[in-house]
Amino acid sequence: MFQRIITFFERHSFGVCTYLGERFHISIAKIRLFFIYSSFLAVGFPIIFYFLAAFTLDIRGYVRKIRLKYWDI
Repeated sequence: MFQRIITFFERHSFGVCTYLGERFHISIAKIRLFFIYSSFLAVGFPIIFYFLAAFTLDIRGYVRKIRLKYWDI
């Protein structure tokens, strides 16, 4: 049961922790724990940062797809 929950969140996550882990060469699990613990200490501010980063990464990927389409013409 617990493994199914973890698999669900890994499939439907925004990829922010993965992006930060690859960018700064840090374990993804440590970044996830940082967001969880700091959200309790900072009363939700890291959650706002997480969603802003997810929104930024989503727009960034969308812009890259559009650029590739225009350069292929």
